[in-house]
Amino acid sequence: MTHRPFVDYYEVLQVSQGADAETIERVYRLLAKRYHPDNQTTGNGQRFAEVQQAFDILSDPARRAAYDVKYDDNRGTQWKIFDQSTATDHREQDRRIFHGVLSLLYAARRRDPASGGLGNVSLEKLLGVPQEHLEFPLWYLRQRGWVEMLDNGTLAITVSGVDKVADQELSIPDNRLLPMASGM
Repeated sequence: MTHRPFVDYYEVLQVSQGADAETIERVYRLLAKRYHPDNQTTGNGQRFAEVQQAFDILSDPARRAAYDVKYDDNRGTQWKIFDQSTATDHREQDRRIFHGVLSLLYAARRRDPASGGLGNVSLEKLLGVPQEHLEFPLWYLRQRGWVEMLDNGTLAITVSGVDKVADQELSIPDNRLLPMASGM
Protein backbone atom coordinates (compact mmCIF):
# COMPACT_ATOMS: atom_id res chain seq x y z
CA MET A 1 0.00 0.00 0.00
CA THR A 2 1.44 3.37 -0.99
CA HIS A 3 1.54 6.27 1.43
CA ARG A 4 -0.54 9.22 0.24
CA PRO A 5 0.59 12.55 1.61
CA PHE A 6 -1.94 14.47 3.65
CA VAL A 7 -3.82 17.01 1.54
CA ASP A 8 -4.86 20.25 3.20
CA TYR A 9 -8.29 20.77 1.62
CA TYR A 10 -8.66 24.09 3.40
CA GLU A 11 -5.52 25.29 1.65
CA VAL A 12 -6.71 23.89 -1.69
CA LEU A 13 -9.88 25.99 -1.36
CA GLN A 14 -7.91 28.87 0.23
CA VAL A 15 -10.28 29.09 3.22
CA SER A 16 -9.74 28.80 6.95
CA GLN A 17 -10.80 25.76 8.95
CA GLY A 18 -13.60 27.84 10.47
CA ALA A 19 -15.16 28.74 7.09
CA ASP A 20 -18.92 28.19 6.91
CA ALA A 21 -20.67 26.14 4.22
CA GLU A 22 -21.71 29.23 2.25
CA THR A 23 -18.13 30.51 2.05
CA ILE A 24 -16.81 27.09 1.03
CA GLU A 25 -19.37 26.84 -1.75
CA ARG A 26 -18.74 30.39 -2.99
CA VAL A 27 -14.96 29.88 -3.10
CA TYR A 28 -15.39 26.46 -4.70
CA ARG A 29 -17.52 27.92 -7.51
CA LEU A 30 -14.95 30.65 -8.15
CA LEU A 31 -12.02 28.20 -8.25
CA ALA A 32 -13.93 25.58 -10.24
CA LYS A 33 -14.74 28.19 -12.88
CA ARG A 34 -11.09 29.29 -12.98
CA TYR A 35 -9.58 25.80 -13.25
CA HIS A 36 -12.24 24.00 -15.30
CA PRO A 37 -10.53 22.30 -18.27
CA ASP A 38 -12.91 24.11 -20.66
CA ASN A 39 -11.52 27.49 -19.55
CA GLN A 40 -9.12 28.41 -22.36
CA THR A 41 -6.98 30.83 -20.35
CA THR A 42 -6.71 29.37 -16.83
CA GLY A 43 -7.99 25.79 -17.19
CA ASN A 44 -6.03 23.14 -15.32
CA GLY A 45 -7.51 19.64 -15.09
CA GLN A 46 -5.36 18.50 -12.18
CA ARG A 47 -6.05 21.63 -10.14
CA PHE A 48 -9.77 21.37 -10.98
CA ALA A 49 -9.82 17.77 -9.67
CA GLU A 50 -8.11 18.90 -6.43
CA VAL A 51 -10.65 21.69 -5.94
CA GLN A 52 -13.52 19.27 -6.64
CA GLN A 53 -12.17 16.72 -4.13
CA ALA A 54 -11.72 19.41 -1.48
CA PHE A 55 -15.28 20.64 -2.01
CA ASP A 56 -16.70 17.10 -1.89
CA ILE A 57 -15.07 16.54 1.52
CA LEU A 58 -15.64 19.96 3.08
CA SER A 59 -19.23 20.42 1.90
CA ASP A 60 -20.47 17.20 3.52
CA PRO A 61 -20.78 17.73 7.30
CA ALA A 62 -20.00 14.10 8.23
CA ARG A 63 -17.02 13.82 5.87
CA ARG A 64 -15.76 17.23 7.00
CA ALA A 65 -15.92 16.21 10.66
CA ALA A 66 -13.92 13.04 9.93
CA TYR A 67 -11.45 15.08 7.86
CA ASP A 68 -11.08 17.66 10.64
CA VAL A 69 -9.89 14.91 13.00
CA LYS A 70 -7.15 13.96 10.52
CA TYR A 71 -6.44 17.63 9.88
CA ASP A 72 -5.89 18.34 13.58
CA ASP A 73 -3.70 15.23 13.93
CA ASN A 74 -1.64 16.31 10.91
CA ARG A 75 -1.16 19.80 12.30
CA GLY A 76 0.51 18.20 15.32
CA THR A 77 3.13 16.64 13.04
CA GLN A 78 3.85 19.74 10.93
CA TRP A 79 7.24 21.41 10.86
CA LYS A 80 8.39 23.26 13.91
CA ILE A 81 10.13 26.25 12.40
CA PHE A 82 10.50 28.54 15.39
CA ASP A 83 11.44 28.20 18.99
CA GLN A 84 9.30 31.15 20.10
CA SER A 85 11.34 31.74 23.25
CA THR A 86 14.33 32.86 21.16
CA ALA A 87 12.64 35.83 19.48
CA THR A 88 14.24 38.98 20.87
CA ASP A 89 13.80 42.08 18.71
CA HIS A 90 11.97 43.04 15.53
CA ARG A 91 14.99 42.61 13.23
CA GLU A 92 15.70 39.17 14.65
CA GLN A 93 12.03 38.22 14.35
CA ASP A 94 11.95 39.44 10.73
CA ARG A 95 15.11 37.46 9.92
CA ARG A 96 13.55 34.36 11.42
CA ILE A 97 10.35 34.87 9.42
CA PHE A 98 12.35 35.42 6.20
CA HIS A 99 14.18 32.18 6.94
CA GLY A 100 11.00 30.29 7.81
CA VAL A 101 9.08 31.43 4.73
CA LEU A 102 11.95 30.65 2.36
CA SER A 103 12.52 27.25 3.97
CA LEU A 104 8.85 26.27 3.75
CA LEU A 105 8.56 27.46 0.16
CA TYR A 106 11.79 25.64 -0.69
CA ALA A 107 10.31 22.39 0.64
CA ALA A 108 7.05 22.97 -1.26
CA ARG A 109 8.95 23.64 -4.50
CA ARG A 110 11.05 20.48 -3.98
CA ARG A 111 7.85 18.44 -3.68
CA ASP A 112 6.36 19.99 -6.84
CA PRO A 113 8.92 21.89 -8.94
CA ALA A 114 6.39 23.09 -11.52
CA SER A 115 3.82 24.62 -9.21
CA GLY A 116 4.86 24.03 -5.60
CA GLY A 117 3.68 26.87 -3.44
CA LEU A 118 1.87 27.65 -0.21
CA GLY A 119 -0.97 30.00 0.55
CA ASN A 120 -1.01 32.63 3.25
CA VAL A 121 -3.18 30.49 5.53
CA SER A 122 -0.68 27.64 5.41
CA LEU A 123 2.24 29.98 6.05
CA GLU A 124 0.44 31.45 9.06
CA LYS A 125 -0.22 27.99 10.51
CA LEU A 126 3.19 26.52 9.81
CA LEU A 127 5.09 29.53 11.09
CA GLY A 128 2.74 30.29 13.97
CA VAL A 129 2.75 33.92 12.87
CA PRO A 130 -0.41 36.01 12.32
CA GLN A 131 -1.05 37.52 8.89
CA GLU A 132 -0.21 41.06 10.01
CA HIS A 133 3.29 39.89 11.01
CA LEU A 134 3.78 38.30 7.58
CA GLU A 135 2.93 41.38 5.51
CA PHE A 136 6.34 43.07 5.74
CA PRO A 137 8.45 39.90 5.33
CA LEU A 138 6.40 38.77 2.31
CA TRP A 139 6.67 42.22 0.74
CA TYR A 140 10.43 42.20 1.29
CA LEU A 141 10.90 38.68 -0.09
CA ARG A 142 8.87 39.55 -3.21
CA GLN A 143 10.82 42.79 -3.75
CA ARG A 144 14.13 40.92 -3.49
CA GLY A 145 12.86 38.45 -6.11
CA TRP A 146 13.17 35.48 -3.75
CA VAL A 147 9.43 34.75 -3.70
CA GLU A 148 6.78 35.00 -6.42
CA MET A 149 3.00 34.73 -6.65
CA LEU A 150 1.92 31.79 -8.81
CA ASP A 151 -1.11 31.81 -11.12
CA ASN A 152 -3.05 29.78 -8.53
CA GLY A 153 -2.58 32.53 -5.92
CA THR A 154 0.00 30.73 -3.81
CA LEU A 155 3.50 31.92 -3.00
CA ALA A 156 6.50 30.02 -4.32
CA ILE A 157 10.24 30.35 -4.01
CA THR A 158 12.16 31.58 -7.08
CA VAL A 159 15.54 30.43 -8.35
CA SER A 160 17.12 33.38 -6.53
CA GLY A 161 15.31 32.31 -3.37
CA VAL A 162 16.65 28.77 -3.71
CA ASP A 163 20.15 30.19 -4.07
CA LYS A 164 19.59 32.27 -0.92
CA VAL A 165 18.42 29.21 1.04
CA ALA A 166 21.52 27.36 -0.19
CA ASP A 167 23.64 29.97 1.58
CA GLN A 168 24.70 28.80 5.02
CA GLU A 169 23.17 31.93 6.50
CA LEU A 170 19.64 30.76 5.69
CA SER A 171 19.92 26.97 5.57
CA ILE A 172 17.26 25.25 7.66
CA PRO A 173 18.67 23.33 10.61
CA ASP A 174 17.77 19.63 10.77
CA ASN A 175 16.62 19.98 14.38
CA ARG A 176 13.83 22.36 13.28
CA LEU A 177 11.99 19.65 11.33
CA LEU A 178 9.66 17.13 12.86
CA PRO A 179 9.32 13.72 11.23
CA MET A 180 6.47 13.36 8.74
CA ALA A 181 3.41 11.50 9.99
CA SER A 182 3.02 7.94 8.75
CA GLY A 183 -0.14 6.10 7.86
CA MET A 184 -2.22 9.06 6.66
